[in-house]
Amino acid sequence: MSLLQKLSLALIGTSVVFMGANPASAISLTKGGSTPVLNQGQYTNIQGATTINFNDGIAPDSGYVSYSANSAIVQGNLSGQYATPFGNTSKYLTVSPRTGDVTINFAAAIDYFGFYWGSIDAYNFVDVYSGGTLLQTFTGANVPGAPANGQQSDDANNVYVNLLADQGESFDKVVFRSTSFAFETDNHSYRLASVPEPTTILGLLAFGVVGTGSVIKRKSKIA
Repeated sequence: MSLLQKLSLALIGTSVVFMGANPASAISLTKGGSTPVLNQGQYTNIQGATTINFNDGIAPDSGYVSYSANSAIVQGNLSGQYATPFGNTSKYLTVSPRTGDVTINFAAAIDYFGFYWGSIDAYNFVDVYSGGTLLQTFTGANVPGAPANGQQSDDANNVYVNLLADQGESFDKVVFRSTSFAFETDNHSYRLASVPEPTTILGLLAFGVVGTGSVIKRKSKIA
């Protein structure tokens, strides 16, 4: 086998290993969302996203998304336990020490998850996972411009939050938890991560092989 052939095979093997690896993803937290919908708060403004608004009183547990069985869907206010997100009189999800952590699993990798976060508190936590590995944790204090003090009727403390994976990266689980009462969210949205077409991957590999051959030829001429 020639040196060129050996290097070409080595390059292909290295590329396949690289693409099959799952490096820790970087997740960005930003504010966004639509103009508030009457009595339902804000929705996502991310194109191609699927939204769950809990208006039917159910947290889904099949298909692409599955919420843990302890997910508490409520409506209105209950003193000392939960408060409806500002401008939202519809049903929503609440998380507290009483309900326990709520886990949201996705059957396929996603590159975006968003939600309307009501009366943001610094003791509200969002954990983002990929393949069982914790990528990042956010708290209410990470929301830009939010006082994170539980204020229930302040636009700055009731905002739509977007969690976006870096290009080419993804995640498949989100956990909501709170060390005190409570963590209220609505209008959850997610978007499936795009996967490169097989022809694109093969093209990149072929380009790498051709490039290696060119380098060898140039070195041969110099020698």
